[in-house]
Amino acid sequence: MIRISRRLFGALTAVLILVGITSWPAAALADRQSTAFRQAVAEAASQDREIAAYYREVSYRSIWTGETEGDRARRRALVHALSQSGRHGLPEARYDLDGLIAQMSQARSLRDLGQVEVALTRAYLDYARDVQSGVLVPGRVDNGIKREVSDQPAATYLDALRNGTAHEVMRSLPPQTNEYVRLMKEKLRLERLIAAGGWGPTVPAQSIEPGDTGGAVVALRNRLSAMGYLGHSASGVYDGTIQAAVRTFQRDHGLETDGIAGPSTIGALNRSAAARLRSVIVAMERERWLPADRGQRHILVNLTDFSARILDDDAVTFRTRAVIGKNSSGRRSPEFSDEMDHMVINPTWHVPRSIVVKEYLPQMQRNRNAVSHLKLYNSNGREVSRNAVDFTAYSARTFPFAMKQPPSSRNALGLVKFMFPNKYNIYLHDTPQKALFDRETRAFSHGCIRLQQPFDFAYELLSRQEADPKGFFHSVLDTGRENYVRLDQPVPVHIIYRTAFTKARGRTEFREDVYGRDGRIWDALNKAGVSLVTVQS
Repeated sequence: MIRISRRLFGALTAVLILVGITSWPAAALADRQSTAFRQAVAEAASQDREIAAYYREVSYRSIWTGETEGDRARRRALVHALSQSGRHGLPEARYDLDGLIAQMSQARSLRDLGQVEVALTRAYLDYARDVQSGVLVPGRVDNGIKREVSDQPAATYLDALRNGTAHEVMRSLPPQTNEYVRLMKEKLRLERLIAAGGWGPTVPAQSIEPGDTGGAVVALRNRLSAMGYLGHSASGVYDGTIQAAVRTFQRDHGLETDGIAGPSTIGALNRSAAARLRSVIVAMERERWLPADRGQRHILVNLTDFSARILDDDAVTFRTRAVIGKNSSGRRSPEFSDEMDHMVINPTWHVPRSIVVKEYLPQMQRNRNAVSHLKLYNSNGREVSRNAVDFTAYSARTFPFAMKQPPSSRNALGLVKFMFPNKYNIYLHDTPQKALFDRETRAFSHGCIRLQQPFDFAYELLSRQEADPKGFFHSVLDTGRENYVRLDQPVPVHIIYRTAFTKARGRTEFREDVYGRDGRIWDALNKAGVSLVTVQS
């Protein structure tokens, strides 16, 4: 806080200087602005085509360096926003507030003012784009992040500032979601915690069970207490109170809630506050990548949480467990947003070409009757007998057949799939492999999202258009035939990846970095200049 106050004091002093040195007689000022000031603006802006074009369009009129109250308000608003950029997990050095203040303070001519004018514009645009749509380009960090985040034109940002109230414009730039606000609060909480020493010593054990005693139990007790999961206790026994605290901790970290501090629970407990802070900062960057309008009703699939949810007005109205893509090349589920517009009841599984030639063709070359539940079809859509095919005569490139699995309870897609047509061929669906939903880590699919409760998911989606959604669904299901059911109102689908996420009430929850994507994002943010405060465990 002292640092910010000094910056603001220095900035205000600089603003006074800036106003003072432009107080020439009106005629001289007008004459000089038509030459030295405009020439300086044009020269300084020439390095950026968008900025140069904007100033030409407005005849080089100033946004920041004039004498009006509007100019002063814009300067104050920018200085304040840049002084607070670290709160958003942004690279403060990129905006060089100290350098801007020094440049304003040292301005002694209209040429100097022209250079200051463009420097302030450049800093504002850098900040506005970073805080609104992110510091990084998602796909450059990991090719599984299919989000295309586009910045607004410079003129849009600058016109908003010129025509609006500066303070309100700055406040409107960051995401306006409840999630972003709660993540910011969690970031500040963790920073205060780290400054105070963190959560103390880690738990020196691989596994601890109820009834155990000793130093590891005391360390477990103290760690849970420091994290806010356990009140003050002097117990040296892994008793019911500690077990209940462990269960709550496990629930908040996506672990099996058995009350036993096994390896995964101990690992999560021993994660440092700094590591959790990194997850929160990454989550804030990810929040900037999402569409501003998520949809009043939308579906949220969080890959790290292995879950799918339906949200109405930011409140969860349905939740089910999910299985996501396996953590191997070509199988990791991508992240993107689209619109679900129909479901297919009693679906046929059209086996993707990559699976046919990479997995099933080698099996059929060894045994023509392998994967016998799948049928072969030629390019005309006619079924082909396996007895008529010499599988060894084909390679992955030349294999000419498609493979399908007809509708049935044994179909790989189960009895219903939920479609939001996209170029990645990803959708949500049922599965006959129900046992996988009991696993703590559920990354087993080829990339699509399997749902534990697909029927209930369907009922909820149909509830907006059918008086008896359950009855309607089963009347279609009972035909045994493949049927397409359109949604009267398409529902936005957001497949996200959050190792830190919040709730309207309660603690921030954390998950494992299943695909290592958040680690790569943090490394990229760090390289861009985002850093943590000095930290301890």
